[in-house]
Amino acid sequence: MGPHPAVAAIRLAVRRVLHDVLTEHTRSAERTRRTPHPELAEAGAGRQRAALPERPDTPLVLVACSGGADSMALASALAFEAPKLDVRAGGITVDHGLQDDSDARAAEVVDRLTDMRLDPVEAVAVQVGHEGGPEAAARDARYAALDAAAERHGAAAVLLGHTRDDQAETVLLGLARGSGIRSLSGMAAASGPAGRYRRPFLQLDRQTARKACLVQSLPVWDDPHNIDPAYTRSRLRHEGLPALEKALGKGVVEALARTAQLSRDDADALDTWAAEADRAVRDDAGRLECAKLYALPPAVRRRVLRRAAMEAGSPAGSLFARHIEEVDRLITGWRGQRAINLPGRVEAMRQGGRLVIRQS
Repeated sequence: MGPHPAVAAIRLAVRRVLHDVLTEHTRSAERTRRTPHPELAEAGAGRQRAALPERPDTPLVLVACSGGADSMALASALAFEAPKLDVRAGGITVDHGLQDDSDARAAEVVDRLTDMRLDPVEAVAVQVGHEGGPEAAARDARYAALDAAAERHGAAAVLLGHTRDDQAETVLLGLARGSGIRSLSGMAAASGPAGRYRRPFLQLDRQTARKACLVQSLPVWDDPHNIDPAYTRSRLRHEGLPALEKALGKGVVEALARTAQLSRDDADALDTWAAEADRAVRDDAGRLECAKLYALPPAVRRRVLRRAAMEAGSPAGSLFARHIEEVDRLITGWRGQRAINLPGRVEAMRQGGRLVIRQS
């Protein structure tokens, strides 16, 4: 008799991602072997080449685990599938320090991951700031910690437990902010530096992950922040989406997830166009020329402007459509406006037919 359908579903999702990671790791290792390291280039006759240290044959994949149902299900599936594919598996839990005894809960998660025979396993404490609001600040601190852990351990990938329900919530939040098609595209299956972050559960609903934990007798922790109406996502989860399903019928979550994928395809195409256009609208000194920007389609031009603002230091998570629209008016509705302040202490101004975006 096979595993419970919920367990089979989470394992299959993780197995597919591990196959991708293993394939990418193998190709990267082959390229490394074929490409001589610059330091090994011969400086003269008679100089011998030193041997490069070989990369590990098996990639390391970490799971980011909060102790909640989604990430515990993910950790259990990784622990089951990784040995079968000759992949090393470890786990990281981030202690945000936002609740009493958070360090004790982080220690419990470490114990559970260790019991699953994941290695390495560690808890990382972070200090959450205030920029962008509590949810955004916690997310920024968490990803910074995960990035550092991945670099420290040489991980090929970090698995995140976001589900289809999380994707639907993300799409609705983007729609409410009016942030454009990129926000409607939700979360990517792979994101971050070199596709470091992988989300195997984006096609699975939250109940599947919870059911997988139940049938495997995995203890889970329900974060009280997830039901706290002070948080926007919590209100959306417990009030907004249920109201939509009551008004429109079942299938809203699935439809929003499809919207995310369709929007992502369109956004990726426009981003590619914008990257090519960015080079064409600059002068020899690399400055943005307003006349050339004006000639671009609005969707492409605004992507060029957003890209320039981020390169100047404006955080992506705090840079909204209204900011880019204000900068865009320096191109399309120029009436001698003063400099525009953007998040991250970045300012945009028009000078002598050029658009200047820089730290203020």
